[in-house]
Amino acid sequence: MSKISNMSRHWLALLLATLALIIGMTATAAPAAVAAPDRYGADAAEEIMRAGGNAVDAAVAVAFALAVTYPEAGNLGGGGLATLVMNGRSYFLDYRERAPGHASAGMYLDAAGAVIPDASMVGARAAAVPGTVMGLWQMHRKFGRLAWRRDLAPAVKLAKDGYTVSEPQAEHARAVIESLAGRTNFADYFRLQAGQNLRQPELAATLARIARAGVNDFYRGRTAAIMVAEMRRQGGLIDAQDLADYRAIWRAPLTASWAGYTVITAPPPSSGGIALVQLLKMKQLAAPLFAGLGLNTPQYVHLLAELEKPVFADRAEYLGDPDYTKVPVERLIDDAYMAARVGAISKDRPTATAAVGPGLAEHHQTTHFSIIDRWGNAVSNTYTLNDDFGARAIVRGAGFLLNNEMDDFSIKPGTPNMYGVVGGAANAIAPGKRPLSSMTPTLLVRDGHVEMVIGTPGGSRIFTSVFQVISNWHDFGMSLTAAVAAVRVHHQLLPSQVIFQEPYAQLDAATIAALEQRGYKLEQQDYNGDIQAIAVRGGEVTAAPDPRGTGVGRVIH
Repeated sequence: MSKISNMSRHWLALLLATLALIIGMTATAAPAAVAAPDRYGADAAEEIMRAGGNAVDAAVAVAFALAVTYPEAGNLGGGGLATLVMNGRSYFLDYRERAPGHASAGMYLDAAGAVIPDASMVGARAAAVPGTVMGLWQMHRKFGRLAWRRDLAPAVKLAKDGYTVSEPQAEHARAVIESLAGRTNFADYFRLQAGQNLRQPELAATLARIARAGVNDFYRGRTAAIMVAEMRRQGGLIDAQDLADYRAIWRAPLTASWAGYTVITAPPPSSGGIALVQLLKMKQLAAPLFAGLGLNTPQYVHLLAELEKPVFADRAEYLGDPDYTKVPVERLIDDAYMAARVGAISKDRPTATAAVGPGLAEHHQTTHFSIIDRWGNAVSNTYTLNDDFGARAIVRGAGFLLNNEMDDFSIKPGTPNMYGVVGGAANAIAPGKRPLSSMTPTLLVRDGHVEMVIGTPGGSRIFTSVFQVISNWHDFGMSLTAAVAAVRVHHQLLPSQVIFQEPYAQLDAATIAALEQRGYKLEQQDYNGDIQAIAVRGGEVTAAPDPRGTGVGRVIH
């Protein structure tokens, strides 16, 4: 008996020690966090992470939930980019849309070679082959901990049972309906009223099929057949072969050293990562010019505009789908090249637009969410329909909106797209090609630990917005919440000498007058991003949604 008793005591002591270790680890584990563009997305992330899911499970849940509750940009019919750190290693997933097989370089031009108004923006013919479902599927297959169906459960429930429509969303939808004047079937689905409980049975059925069958349903099964039938009705180009051929691509992320951090961000076909690294490096190299300047003083804003001009010149000339165009990434972010670009900026007056060219010798409704889990894994995900509500056309019988991503190609070299950005041959339309993007899902890592997860919608304003928030947080020592809320300005080379402001937070009258005296023109824009960011400093986690939007930041203990 004594032997049995001693053995029992041994195992009991071992069990108690193990339990103490587990409890101690749980008590000291870092909290998880999410910053999402609405509360439904944040709720989905919290539900999944409390069920034992990791950052990827939460990202899948948020993305599908937003396809229900944030139809302006959350989507099944669009595409996106994701930057990840999982188990200490960095990854980048390109699930950008692709041009249909029957697309051609002149498809949006008339017989005289002029751009046909709205042809690349409204209706099914504006849609590229969607990548969202494939991207989320591949992300989950590689890293997810929970079952695929479990991750989609919050979205299926929201589509079936409904969610409460907000006044801004209802007003936004009303404005789109008025502008369309019946050109698409948008009004059949989105005559929204503030406070109504919006149930979407077609979308619920589609999500349930995807939850059961995964990508096979969307790209080869019932949903694919419904989409192809809608393309025939609306004159779109996507066919069954385009859907069956679609693949998301794991690419090497763009990495760079800056201020003691490893910046992990988006490579081509996004221009955003290259542009962000260029801006961060140039500002660091130009530190003597910025010394002593207050945030958003006249000289500070002038220097920002000077840094942004060559970035947009390089974007127009060199950047496109790397599977079709050789993009000189390393040369574009080389320190010596950056120093040369800094050396050419004007210290007092704006450089003439015509003098800024490529330097090498030879509403915008996207949405973003940021997630970090208790294990330190992180996902920075930006996905899009391109414009507000995409092509404003719904796949009848499936209940989801189509993108108008074809407008992100250079429809005609030198002709601005909806964001006023020009492009060249590197971004011309070709079958199967991915359009150039400005999406900039980004992570800052120090000593192997993620310290910032950040990104935003905003078209061409994306990387300038991310750059300014990082600079505010790092260079001025602002809290993440204050850095996100601060005034943001934007300059993109063209229109010439125009600095865009925003309604939320504006430069003061004296600063505006001083900039106008230098030759700048200050213009109002209705939108300057919806940053969703998380920062980890000294063990403290902060989730900061942009006060410009309806986002929710949540730290989950």
